[in-house]
This record gives sequence, C-alpha cells and structure tokens, in this order.
Amino acid sequence: MTVQALAEPGLGARLRVPLLVAGAAGLGAVALLARDPHVPGSWGVCPSVALAGVYCPSCGVMRGTADLLHGDLAGAWAMNPLWVVMVPVLVLAWGLWLVRRWQGRPVPAVPRAVWWVGLGGLVLFGVARNLPWFEGLAPP
Repeated sequence: MTVQALAEPGLGARLRVPLLVAGAAGLGAVALLARDPHVPGSWGVCPSVALAGVYCPSCGVMRGTADLLHGDLAGAWAMNPLWVVMVPVLVLAWGLWLVRRWQGRPVPAVPRAVWWVGLGGLVLFGVARNLPWFEGLAPP
C-alpha cells in the first residue's frame, strides 16, 4: 500500500456531500408532498411579488416541483418552464458528481463562462416573464 493510498479519503467520506445533497432534496420533496404549495399562503408569499409586484426567475419553482412530483409536466411547465428544463440538467450533474466521487476522480470545475451565461439567462428569463409579450412565462 502506498502513502498516497493511505492519504486518500474512504468511499464514505467521498460520497458524504453528494448523498447529503440528495437527502436534503428528498426531504424537500417529502415536505412538498405533505403541504401543497398550490394552497395560497401554505408556504408563505414570494417576497418579490409581495414587495415589488414582479415575478423573480424562481417564482413558481415550489409549485412546479410539486407538480413534477405528481407527474404533472404541463402544470409544472405553466409554473416555471425554466425550472422544468433545469431539473434534468441538475439531476444529471448530480449523478456525474456522484459517479466521479465514487470512482475517486476529481470533479472538474465549471468554467467561469458557463456561470456568466447561466446568470445572464436567468436575468433575461426574469425580465421576460414580467413583460406583457411573454405573459406565458409568468406563473398563473
């Protein structure tokens, strides 16, 4: 056994954070199944709608997630189409993260340009869903 092999963390240590993220997502899913976010006030109010009267890019994510958990893709799309597109991307990214950690391989950093493009897309979506020409992007 080499010194490097002794210094490497075990499988449990490598998988701890990805599994904690999955556990947190699972608890969130159970909470959304237990308390319907479609009931007004059941989860409070959106601060951006309450304070400024505008929809933020994440408005409708809780209701959309609840719809996805019930298999209602059309309902989720009506709540937040960007979220419906992002969920499979996030699940795939999490799966790749888990596999790389399982194999003991390093997880590559996301290039800075991807972060900037993502932020720009989020801002554009947030602006567009508040314009009358794109009212289909706003949650019902």
